[in-house]
Amino acid sequence: MRANRSLRDIGGKWRRQGLAFVCTLAVLGAVLVPVALTAQEIQFFRIGTGSTAGTYFPVGGIIASAISKPPGSRDCAAGGSCGVPGLIAVAQSTEGSVANVMSIAGGTLESGLSQADVSYWAYKGKGLFEKSGAITKLRAIANLFPEAVHLVVRRDSGIESVADLRGKRISLDREGSGTRVDALLILKAYGLRLKDVTAEAQSAGAAVDLLRDGKLDGFFMVVGTPAAAVAELASDSLIRLIPIAGPKADKLRKNYPFFSAARITAGTYLNVPVTETLSVGAQWLVSADVPEDLVYGITRALWDPSTRRLLDNGHPKGRLINIDSALHGLAVPLHPGARRYYEEAGLELPAKAE
Repeated sequence: MRANRSLRDIGGKWRRQGLAFVCTLAVLGAVLVPVALTAQEIQFFRIGTGSTAGTYFPVGGIIASAISKPPGSRDCAAGGSCGVPGLIAVAQSTEGSVANVMSIAGGTLESGLSQADVSYWAYKGKGLFEKSGAITKLRAIANLFPEAVHLVVRRDSGIESVADLRGKRISLDREGSGTRVDALLILKAYGLRLKDVTAEAQSAGAAVDLLRDGKLDGFFMVVGTPAAAVAELASDSLIRLIPIAGPKADKLRKNYPFFSAARITAGTYLNVPVTETLSVGAQWLVSADVPEDLVYGITRALWDPSTRRLLDNGHPKGRLINIDSALHGLAVPLHPGARRYYEEAGLELPAKAE
């Protein structure tokens, strides 16, 4: 029930706070609605992202710019937009993955970014969504970039491996978060139960402060690298990263396909050596209700050469968004429109699993 209440709380808080919008084109003077205005053949398309201080928001803004092509825009061949004719896409600030999949389910977003693990639980109706039920209308456009599982511990904690977490003060992240579910799966894979650790339910920011003050031995965090909060702790020589690798991690990846093997390279954080770990993909989801032709055009625009320039120059994570990894670790089925594009592009398609 606690996870279910958390989902409702997130949705309610998001609605109370209102909508924060960013549009790369200065054409929005009214409330956006996802309908075509037939006189000008304009269609709005919303992309749920995350906090304006996070990674999803700026990446979503780049994608919105890439797929947009308002009426009157210059032709792609003449150096103009290579997006979908008549489409104005908007990156919308939200509370993140859980809020995005809920909003897609409720029809208040056409699409959104989500961690693969959250997408998986939502589509299957398990984990965070066991009480609220499966969200079966979720479909994928692309896997975007990896988010690494960071197991951050104090240097003086005596923790050298996951097994050493026994009896330690560890934050697993907030109740109802995807990170907490991942952390519990990892503990279980290494033979630890929740009662075997002194578990805290702190947000990432609070966990950083508590670890710095010596009130936590460590915390889990799922985030793209480098994470600014972890980098700050590393620069003060306070932490080490614990590897999540080997046979137990391999079995975990086999049982839960949203996990992938990952490596946090040496130099990512000051004085922190290369660390083998797990990652989950940041994935772009869309409602199954969005027409096939529209999603086909959006997917084609995402991988247009002009978008490559935007991604490479717009955000560090943009450089990791590549068609070669677009189908890696998808947690939900491809939308038929996206599937059609990838089939034409000659990519090896995942099996249909509706």
